[in-house]
Amino acid sequence: MRNRHGTAVDTHAAAEEVAKRNRATADAYRTYVMPHTETLLASARGAMDRMPPARHHAGWAARLDCLQHAADQIQQILAETPPDSESETTHDRYQAVWPLLVMWAEHASTACDLGDQHRAPAAAVLSGDELRERTEMARAARASGRLVPYESWYDADQRLITIAVLQHEDETYTAVALAGDPDSPDVQVLGHYGDELEAIDASPPPVPAGVLHPGASRYAERVHAPEISFQVLIQEAHEARRASDLAEAIETVADRYGTGRGQLVRLEEFVSICAQFAQALGTQHAQRVAGRLSALASQFGALTAELREAGEDLGSTVAVLPPHRTPLAHRLPRISRPAIPTTIPATAPPANTPAYRR
Repeated sequence: MRNRHGTAVDTHAAAEEVAKRNRATADAYRTYVMPHTETLLASARGAMDRMPPARHHAGWAARLDCLQHAADQIQQILAETPPDSESETTHDRYQAVWPLLVMWAEHASTACDLGDQHRAPAAAVLSGDELRERTEMARAARASGRLVPYESWYDADQRLITIAVLQHEDETYTAVALAGDPDSPDVQVLGHYGDELEAIDASPPPVPAGVLHPGASRYAERVHAPEISFQVLIQEAHEARRASDLAEAIETVADRYGTGRGQLVRLEEFVSICAQFAQALGTQHAQRVAGRLSALASQFGALTAELREAGEDLGSTVAVLPPHRTPLAHRLPRISRPAIPTTIPATAPPANTPAYRR
């Protein structure tokens, strides 16, 4: 059982929920992943051996080693665990497998992307006059807004590959594969194709994408402070009678130091992280977006400070709303009553009932 903030309040039910999750995930791994782990890891390592050296290869190799270790441990534990057993020992084994399964969920994409390096060879780079003509056409189209990026990735040679749609002057369209920043003078056209999917299939395959913060994990345990939604705060503002009531709601939104930081503060943090991400992309267009996002984050910071100060000033008035602002009385629902009989029963009153006298 969970409360409205998502926190488990029934510990026994929560433990049963975790046990079911562990078993279901382990069974899925046993059926769909475990038969292919050795082939996948071998394919990924083989692809790395053929790549030009790069500093990030050490990180990829470390992830593959972790996946191999986790696969060995999972296989050993599951081999000792009957699938249909419900014993306490079985639950403990599934619990021990869980962090290893998390490892695979988090990093298996690295092995898959590396293994995909074995697919069709990359498209040959154009040469001579055709290369210059196609590249100049793409640059002109980009400058006039007729070259729209569709998808991008990095290849094994650390080149940024972008698939884009190029609109010609006669209103026809062509998919092109570009190497390099689309806004850079060094960009080159690798090939031109009938559609985006054809361009993707003929282009160098993607290597694993990077992350903004190496220590971040989507599966990390998070401690969530109870949050108050904006809708609740708006309702509190509607119902407020004293300045202190509204000042408290404002403080909730603009709180920068409490355990559950305010919505505006978290919005500022979110926009700042978005700016960091855009900056880390490295392309010229992304750099411009990063500048806009950084400016927005600064504006949110200033807005939060201004709102907090206004809330403090409002609370210091210790004022209340004047009594002429009377709330509307709630309409009571109509209650249906039984019909009153129009004729007096013919039966006489009981013998022990005294007659009424004037």
